[in-house]
Amino acid sequence: MIEKSQRSRREMRFSGHPISPGIGIGPVSEAAEPVLIVPHRKIFAADIAAENARLEDAVALSRKQLGKLKIRLASLPEQSQSEISPLIDAYVHMLGASRLMRGVKTRISDQLLSAETAMMEQAEIAAELILGMPTTDPAGRARRADEVREIARRVVQNLTRLPFRNFANHAPGSILAAESLRPSDAALIQPSHFAGVITAEGGADGHTAVMLRALGLPAILGATGVLEAAKPGTIAIIDGETGEIVLNPSAKSLRHARARLAERARTQRTLSRLQRLPSETTDKVPVNLQANLELPFELPMIAQSGAHGIGLMRSEFIFMNREVLPDEDAQSEIYRTIVEAMDGDPVTIRVLDWGSDKDVEALNVYMPDTGEANPALGLRGIRLLLRNPDLLETQLAAILRAAAAGPVRIMLPMVGFQSEIIAAWEIYDRTWRRLKRRNIRLPDIQPPLGIMIETPAAALAARHLAKHADFFSIGTNDLTMYTLAADRGLPMGSKLYDPLEPTILRLILETAAAAAAGRIPVSVCGELASRPEAAPLLIGLGIRELSMHGNAIPRVKRAIRNVSLKQCTDMATAALAAITADEVREIIRG
Repeated sequence: MIEKSQRSRREMRFSGHPISPGIGIGPVSEAAEPVLIVPHRKIFAADIAAENARLEDAVALSRKQLGKLKIRLASLPEQSQSEISPLIDAYVHMLGASRLMRGVKTRISDQLLSAETAMMEQAEIAAELILGMPTTDPAGRARRADEVREIARRVVQNLTRLPFRNFANHAPGSILAAESLRPSDAALIQPSHFAGVITAEGGADGHTAVMLRALGLPAILGATGVLEAAKPGTIAIIDGETGEIVLNPSAKSLRHARARLAERARTQRTLSRLQRLPSETTDKVPVNLQANLELPFELPMIAQSGAHGIGLMRSEFIFMNREVLPDEDAQSEIYRTIVEAMDGDPVTIRVLDWGSDKDVEALNVYMPDTGEANPALGLRGIRLLLRNPDLLETQLAAILRAAAAGPVRIMLPMVGFQSEIIAAWEIYDRTWRRLKRRNIRLPDIQPPLGIMIETPAAALAARHLAKHADFFSIGTNDLTMYTLAADRGLPMGSKLYDPLEPTILRLILETAAAAAAGRIPVSVCGELASRPEAAPLLIGLGIRELSMHGNAIPRVKRAIRNVSLKQCTDMATAALAAITADEVREIIRG
């Protein structure tokens, strides 16, 4: 039927940002968003109390809606529930005694603005301030700015009684199309109801993209021009892996898409069977695969991935969205929950990596006013913690207490000098002795204390650093940025930021050799570790432990199980002799 109805129409192709892999085939069904218009409106001084009351009512309704949204998540896949819950918590926080709400109320009382006007203007100022901060992670800043705008829009929609979007009236099996989607919109999508999602706006780094990936629904964002070309009911094929969209597909295109759909289903079954198989080369060289943990909601996904431990737990989430820092007891409880959930598999906890673009409001009082022109090249990570030893000691004490529940390693971020490790060891030993004197339950021996290798200086000094560290973990994201003087947020087309540059590979080799000489473990925990095609190269460079986001583990494991150690070594030798990253890419593609 589809083939016949499409014969008289011209096939058209579009492209966008691939978000969630998979093939979707179905009729396009557009979901338009109600237009929100907020005119600049003033009020009389006598109306201030009434306007504040309107605001409070809208905020209360917004809180209620967010609560219902959280309950609604119970019908979605477990990973999707976990993905959106922390975002909802952030929205609820902003509706409380936050800087945003204080600013809105001030605008109502001091500038005599209506609640709608005050909310939108204050949110836009807050978003622009976030976007204007010096950063090495522009995508992260954009997400935070979008969070502020999103919660402001929800409150204003309730103030103006503008209806919210509803996806229930779209035909089952259709391709949901929209100008844009908000994270809370994405949370309302039933994955079983749609064949896929396309939008004209959006990118790969926003909360909406993260939510769609969690849903497991083929999705493409930022496909310019597709909505104008796709009339309601137009048949579309979307490829969530390549970002390609085909409208009015020919019979040949449809046959090809259906074959791809069947092939993907077979591949997923194969990857599922890999979960219980060992991660080793064809000649039985073991490679330990662990997972990175950003937020606790990722624990179920890690359990399903076949990961043997957490190679990088970023502890920053414990300090975010708080006006008061968590104390030792609060931190210890969070760490213990995660350690217990891993059921005997090791957990590597990185202490607070703070500074540069990683702004934590509750920590601002500890940040020295140095007037840094480029915070990424100034105080961050261990440099800031050593200036605030009480913060470090509290965190170390909390981790040590949690380590009684299972194997833990402690990792220091942004170490560049031996003196920094030595100073951290002094605080660590002092904390251990203090807890011992208090008869606090601790592990039998001190957990290993290791460091991240994230700068060229650290990589080149790795043989000296290995004398003081129990293990290394190579953060290829920062290592690439600092080596190439290129922000990882640069457009891909710029080709300035590329972890496959031979220079980066040489630094990884130097670090791995230093770890071997010092008889300490070394892992890679940056984005490069999650690329299946790069796994043999890293093994050839001497790496035997990789840590990545959980859903990359099956594909990386498959790549490892298909090569021998000799193939890996030969690949690394050829890559090290290459001149450019493009040459390296050709080598690893075989």
